[in-house]
Amino acid sequence: MRVAIVTVGDELLVGDTVNTNAAWLGEQLDRRGVAVARVTVLPDDVADIARVVNEYRASYDAVIVTGGLGPTHDDMTMEGVAAAFGRELAASDEVLEWLETDGYAASDLADGTTEIPHGARMLENPEGVAPGCVIGSVYVLPGVPGEMKAMFETVADEFAGQRQFTESVVVAEPESSLIDRFERIREEFDVTVGSYPGENVRVKLRGPDEETVAQAAEWLRERVEAPEPESETEPES
Repeated sequence: MRVAIVTVGDELLVGDTVNTNAAWLGEQLDRRGVAVARVTVLPDDVADIARVVNEYRASYDAVIVTGGLGPTHDDMTMEGVAAAFGRELAASDEVLEWLETDGYAASDLADGTTEIPHGARMLENPEGVAPGCVIGSVYVLPGVPGEMKAMFETVADEFAGQRQFTESVVVAEPESSLIDRFERIREEFDVTVGSYPGENVRVKLRGPDEETVAQAAEWLRERVEAPEPESETEPES
């Protein structure tokens, strides 16, 4: 299963808010063996949301959109998603019933609170008032992290793929010097290789078979220079 994540909000683009939602969703999906193929940040703009959602729903098994839900002036996500499907927003009796069960009266709700794309499946918000929805293969979740996480858990079982196993090897050599061994390890084992330079280089090996990944990690450890162990400082007498 390949998924695209779309996070919506002007505040994300200018750095006022750190995009923790994308990181959290990526981690959750990875644990389920789902490949995250795209992470995109969009402004609060109906046309941009509609264009990207329409493109991604044609290219990936599912699209998760977070942020921009609610009845305020800058909450454009529901309208943008509806436009991607050529539909209108419509007041949902199901949303109203859920809110009334939660203790809200219709007269207490701002205009637009119960609107979701026509024909969409409503998703309850365990931590807030703004509902989410599913339309086709597109899942629309809130942007508030606590609300987003709680709502994702209600649909998490709808995301599944082949589990991947990983092992990391820390190497005290320049990344450029490891290219030949990266090529050989890919030839020898069914793994992907990622390298992340810093004080040392962290090499991440990943594959569908746990034993193969472990063997690849051991093969690499035998052919690279490991960092020197940190020595304990002797206390002064």
